[in-house]
Amino acid sequence: MALAAHSSAVSISFRGAQRQHSKPKLLYSIPSISISKSNPPLIGLVSLPYRHHKPLRIFASVSVSNPEVRTGPDDLVASILSKVTQTDGGVLLTTEEHEEVAAVAEELQKYCVNEPVKCPLIFGEWDVVYCSKPTSPGGGYRSALGRLFFKTKEMIQAIEAPDTVLNKVSIRAFGFLDGEVSLKGTLKALDDKWIQVVFEPPELRIGPILEFRYGGESEVKLQITYIDDRIRLGKGSRGSLFVFQRRS
Repeated sequence: MALAAHSSAVSISFRGAQRQHSKPKLLYSIPSISISKSNPPLIGLVSLPYRHHKPLRIFASVSVSNPEVRTGPDDLVASILSKVTQTDGGVLLTTEEHEEVAAVAEELQKYCVNEPVKCPLIFGEWDVVYCSKPTSPGGGYRSALGRLFFKTKEMIQAIEAPDTVLNKVSIRAFGFLDGEVSLKGTLKALDDKWIQVVFEPPELRIGPILEFRYGGESEVKLQITYIDDRIRLGKGSRGSLFVFQRRS
């Protein structure tokens, strides 16, 4: 298990009044404000007095849904969290929405600190709020069939200094039994961005009395592509994108 996440269109028209007498005078009016959910660009129309009473019109177009126009990581972090929150770890998103998350994550990568593996912000408890492949965190419990019998309550990853990783998926089995799947692993830095975690066999607990280990050891490799005090982004060796949000 690898647990390593429209713009409104406002159209405003200003019209400059024609000259009266010998002294120019500007009058401005806002005839309408329209809001659309279809995510069109923001369009501003400016009219200024001009010779022969012909207005000079200047058009500007900006798409605020395009991550490239964002000025820094704060907007991008807010954007990616808004896209992945309450999506059952990404299960409920459409293909197009997954692509939007990937686009914002790619932009955030440009703001990643140098040598993120050595960044102390890596330690702490993180909620796994998104994965581009739903079965990557949770394995079979998160598959289409598994979700029929096991409802995911939360997915948590804790990284403790110097090299301990604890993964936990809390579930409700058959609609009435609370359970938990947990793994403990050892973290190893492969370079300044990539880490490797070797996990012990998973432990399954269902209800108050049923608890056992199954399977064997496993290992994952993850590239840290962005980290700050709020979120951490990771990309698995098979291309899965993870969004972790720090627990308060």
